[in-house]
Amino acid sequence: MAQGRSLELFFVDGNPEGMQTAEVFNWTGHVLYFPRTQVAAALSRSAARHTGVYVLLGEGETGPLAYIGESEDVSQRIRSHDVQKDFWTHAALITTQANNLHKAHVKYLEARLIEEAKRIGRMPLENGTAPARPGLSEAARANMEEFLETLFIVLPALRIDMFVERKRPAVVPPAELEQRARGEAVEGPLFRLSAPRAGLTAQARLVLGEFVVEAGTHARGNWTGVDYATYKGLYTELRQSGVLVPEGDFCVFAENYAFASPSAAASVILGRAANGTLEWKTPEGKTYKEWEAETLSVLPQEDA
Repeated sequence: MAQGRSLELFFVDGNPEGMQTAEVFNWTGHVLYFPRTQVAAALSRSAARHTGVYVLLGEGETGPLAYIGESEDVSQRIRSHDVQKDFWTHAALITTQANNLHKAHVKYLEARLIEEAKRIGRMPLENGTAPARPGLSEAARANMEEFLETLFIVLPALRIDMFVERKRPAVVPPAELEQRARGEAVEGPLFRLSAPRAGLTAQARLVLGEFVVEAGTHARGNWTGVDYATYKGLYTELRQSGVLVPEGDFCVFAENYAFASPSAAASVILGRAANGTLEWKTPEGKTYKEWEAETLSVLPQEDA
């Protein structure tokens, strides 16, 4: 498949004509993301009639649910799902600007997307079976894997995080062991959380912009906060996926887990809404908020 120069992301929301664009070099992909309420406006775009894959997102009877499919005319398949599937509220159509994907390409992409969604386990799939990968030449497979590599960077920008790997290996990689042997600093800053009344203490590190809670950390055994709290869904998801495993009156992290923010980590551990910038502290007793302010204060200032 010929390599292109940019990616266009179209966000069709309350204003059918409104759109934003972003560039990703050396990628020919085209992503159309829209709520179901704007399905007519979205499917009127020419890219919706291209060959591609798609992801339907919504709520099933027990929580978040997704469906992954492919078609030689994505718009026709979405019209069918508009009648036959009730659960979905948003859709992402993934095609190319020049419509140069063919049937074997999208069958491969569909199979790989389903594989990754099931492996990561962040969101249940309505798909009954996992299709086998079709036969492609080595060059075609390499092209599709490169296509997917960029797609997995793009989708989180749309808040589609079902393909985001949140687990972090507990085993130290060989390269890191070598760095440690040379005396090089490799770990991010350490933070601790203490809630004596709940009988909880926790430890986490800031690694590459993510707040990584270490395996073996204990969390509250049940969500005790209000049902509409932002992170109740994440707490439930981690229980269902086996990241949080019941242990007596508590839950324990079965593996290292990377949160997007200190507040997300604190809320899951405490089982209620929590301000992580105040709950987490350095070994010296500074809150995350104080540590962050101090870190920013020493950055070089640009001349006005």
